Amino acid sequence: MKVIVPVKRVVDYNVKVRVKPDNSGVDLNNVKMSVNPFCEIGIEEAVRLKEAGTAEEVIAVAIGSGACQEQLRTCLALGADRAILVETDHDAQPLGIAKALQAVQEREQAGMVIFGKQSIDGDNCQTGQMFAALTGMSQATFASEVKIDGDKAQVTREVDGGLQTLEITLPAMVTTDLRLNEPRYASLPNIMKAKKKPLDVLSPEDLGVDLTPTVEVLSVEAPAERQAGIKVETVEQLVDKLKNEAKVIA
Repeated sequence: MKVIVPVKRVVDYNVKVRVKPDNSGVDLNNVKMSVNPFCEIGIEEAVRLKEAGTAEEVIAVAIGSGACQEQLRTCLALGADRAILVETDHDAQPLGIAKALQAVQEREQAGMVIFGKQSIDGDNCQTGQMFAALTGMSQATFASEVKIDGDKAQVTREVDGGLQTLEITLPAMVTTDLRLNEPRYASLPNIMKAKKKPLDVLSPEDLGVDLTPTVEVLSVEAPAERQAGIKVETVEQLVDKLKNEAKVIA
């Protein structure tokens, strides 16, 4: 069974994001970029499936600029066997990405496609579900455990009420939640080996898809600074402030 893992290039989660002065977007100049953390969990899960003998090949796929090759090489160092970059200068959006991945899936015929549940930049949480709808594949989102048994998969997913276990038929699409696993670190020998692993570059035209954005970002603003708290001396003073100043109690 092949496993495809779509990955996204995002601002590293340790970096403090800066908004451009004209509010047109996020300033990416001289900013460290990384693999989206939820996508990294997806790579780890796919590699574990391969180590368990369930999967035969792990393929990392990115849709974006040529700079995404850096993140794909990271995925190769983490254990992916090969990588595919669908190179475009467009700001790829969820529906366009899902259509490109649908075309890749038609070529590769993977038994499972493992998405991160969302990216930490756009926070859309849409691409995996759109992909499943386009391909007609079974889907299980927000997975905290995945078990493969023949042509079935048991997926434990996190819901508001606790945990829900689904049985789905392969081929299937799964999105990873934070508690699915803890990604490994890439060792130096694996980083060196990753340089020789195959990385294919395709264009949207090769796949017959149009990645022209359908949504326009009008403005981006930094969140308002949190106001400083105050100390109160007594419970009565606290209740008075909650009632008369904050007006959160009657």
